[in-house]
Amino acid sequence: MIGVGVANIDASSVRCNLWGTTRSPAFSMDGDFVIGGVLSIHYNMYTEMYNYATMPEPLKCTGSMNARGLRFSRAMIFAIEEINNSTELLPGIRLGYQIHDSCAAVPVAVQAAFQLSNGEDKIFYKDSNCSQSGMMAAVVAESGSTPSISISRIIGSFNIPQVSHFATCACLSDKQQYPNFFRTIPSDAFQAEALAKLVKHFGWTWIGAVCSDSDYGNNGMASFLQAAQKEGICVEFFECFFRTNPNRKIQRVADVIRRATATVIVAFASSGDMKVLLEELAREPSSSRQWIGSEAWITDPNLLKFDFCEGALGFGIQKSVIPGLRDFLLDLSPSEVAASPLLTEFWENAFKCRLRKDVGAEERVCDGSEDITKLQSPYTETSQLRVTNMVYKAVYAIAHAIHSVVCPKKNSTTKCDKHLMLESKQVLDALKKVNFTQNGYPVSFDANGDPVAVYELVNWQKGESGNIELVTVGYYDASLPINKEFHIKGNLTWMDGRKQVPVSVCTDSCPPGTHKVLQKGKPSCCYDCIPCPEGEISNTSDSSDCFPCPIEFWPNPEKDSCHPKPVEYLSIDETLAIILAVVSVGGACLAILTAAVFFHHRTTPIVRANNSELSFLLLFSLTLCFLCSLTFIGAPTEWSCMLRHSAFGITFVLCISCVLGKTIVVLMAFKATLPGSNVMKWFGPLQQRLTVVFFTFVQVLICIVWLVLRPPFPMKNFSTYKETIILECALGSAIGFWAVLGYIGLLAVFCFVLAVLARKLPDNFNEAKLITFSMLIFCAVWLSFIPAYVSSPGKFTVAVEIFAILASSFGLIMCIFGPKCFIILCQPEKNTKNYLMNKK
Repeated sequence: MIGVGVANIDASSVRCNLWGTTRSPAFSMDGDFVIGGVLSIHYNMYTEMYNYATMPEPLKCTGSMNARGLRFSRAMIFAIEEINNSTELLPGIRLGYQIHDSCAAVPVAVQAAFQLSNGEDKIFYKDSNCSQSGMMAAVVAESGSTPSISISRIIGSFNIPQVSHFATCACLSDKQQYPNFFRTIPSDAFQAEALAKLVKHFGWTWIGAVCSDSDYGNNGMASFLQAAQKEGICVEFFECFFRTNPNRKIQRVADVIRRATATVIVAFASSGDMKVLLEELAREPSSSRQWIGSEAWITDPNLLKFDFCEGALGFGIQKSVIPGLRDFLLDLSPSEVAASPLLTEFWENAFKCRLRKDVGAEERVCDGSEDITKLQSPYTETSQLRVTNMVYKAVYAIAHAIHSVVCPKKNSTTKCDKHLMLESKQVLDALKKVNFTQNGYPVSFDANGDPVAVYELVNWQKGESGNIELVTVGYYDASLPINKEFHIKGNLTWMDGRKQVPVSVCTDSCPPGTHKVLQKGKPSCCYDCIPCPEGEISNTSDSSDCFPCPIEFWPNPEKDSCHPKPVEYLSIDETLAIILAVVSVGGACLAILTAAVFFHHRTTPIVRANNSELSFLLLFSLTLCFLCSLTFIGAPTEWSCMLRHSAFGITFVLCISCVLGKTIVVLMAFKATLPGSNVMKWFGPLQQRLTVVFFTFVQVLICIVWLVLRPPFPMKNFSTYKETIILECALGSAIGFWAVLGYIGLLAVFCFVLAVLARKLPDNFNEAKLITFSMLIFCAVWLSFIPAYVSSPGKFTVAVEIFAILASSFGLIMCIFGPKCFIILCQPEKNTKNYLMNKK
């Protein structure tokens, strides 16, 4: 390192001595104001073991030369010479430069920063006549974030502004730590977010991640991982490495990539680090990977030779055009090359010859036939000027800041003072305000010293020559509205030259009708696809949960949409309903036909002997019983619900009342035949009518109370069947319903008991036996009805009730009137008073 010793010469003068050995800059030129430069022209720093007995040698670079870094340094010289020839920017003032090679190493960059702060004079005086050789207006540095941080901490103490062309770490936007730092390249905060959106755009949720073990890689990857998490992207592995790590560390990272199940690998690494990793991967090729790269390496032409990375995608700095730069780069005279060790090294490596005369037997001497215009090298490649333009803009930004300080505008005239004692603090303040356009590219800095973030989306595609080429396929502009920053406008090539977007997921997408269940101990992108539970759906892919259908809807078989539930009721269109309706009408017709037969034979003994008035009333009530079952068929309405139960209850009570009346008549008639009995006068026709009316009136009263207080009403039953709506009549009041049935049952039991008592009366045609049997059938039907009614689901509940009505009605008409009609129609000889009065 360089130290400073101070010795007193006299009271008015201070002499400073530099300790240590200074390194000569790679390129330098004197000027009125000097701009420093620290660029990575070599990849590595030479290291040696110190014995602590002798003074260490100055730090120096080793290894291969970074031709792109050489182009950056030459572009800086080109910009300074262009400014020196300008009549508008800094007219009459000559800018100088000192450009150092940092060897992409922090120690060398730190030494360069100290040397730029001190100057090259070994002794200088701080008095009124001090030299300006130590004054540095500003520094263009560095290509990496870690060296830039180190340089900023050193020169920031002297308020020397630093403008970087390639340091993108978001940490450098912190003005509390780096108040002197500016850059012409966007911050990684924007790039990390752009990369996360790029990965999400193509549906990649399972990726691998590698980064440089440096401030650039670590901070950039941290920002990316944070943005990726917000986008729902999972990372299978995350590895950091540095190009100077032992080979076993690089091999371990390569093996992790080879074993990975993720197809997409996001690499947030510097160009030098990626070169080392790709060389290791090329040694033992594995399955193809889709590489997503940061701007530090994705646009580096030195890496395009790794054709197994075909299809790589990433964001790069905007491609630009710098007029005259290519001619300047190619204008290298032999004397200029020979005078510069760096240019000599480049020339000899490029053309495989030696400029020196003392060469070995196997080495070729450069004879002047070398043609740099035909050289294929990153140095001469100017069709993809990206970072080079950042260097160019950095120099112009510093020049504009110096111009605003030394060339004040007075009375509409600008006069520059090249003898002005320029202080770096003045340049620092002026840089914050620069705002200009150079070659169509705007240059300005926000409060954090950052420019507007604009990236090009570049794709590695094979050209017609078979070589990998950089193709711009889209852009990202952070100044555009949210969700409109990202745009793809070209055809993309994927890994291995494929045209289909590769798939990189831990688990295939869950189709609609299923939902994700996370696998235990794995990231959120690894899950099982479980079918939705009964009654629930998911109508999107990768649904995290299923949701139930509305109550009147039910999922389709695929469980991806809700369809209206079918409404079920005993419709007249159904076969069962048609059969029941036909039987019902048939029963009513049978009752009417029976009444017609009885009416036609009303004067015969068998009709007269069985109380013809009650018989006709019974047949009328049976006709109503048959017909009331029709009210149970069809969609329930408010009126049909009230009608069906009340009509059923009243007609059946009327029917049972008539049977009861006939049973009582039989008993009374037998009692009347006994000597001295006048019982028939107490149960004559009037009493019979009043009995029927009274029993029926009680049922009518029960129905009225039921219908007034809590009448039956139509309702949709959702509970019996989950997938079907049953349209039915709710009872309204269960007490009312069972009171109606209970009253019917009470009369039926009473009638049955009386009929049993009268079954052995000595008449040849004893109606009590027929009534007993009919009541037995009636009670059996309705006792069976209760469990069947309770257990039958849906429309079958209605069918059971209709069946009970029809069965009991047919039981009554067949048992009571069947034998009589048989005698009337088939055995008329028995239809006599003598036959009927004969006792057995």
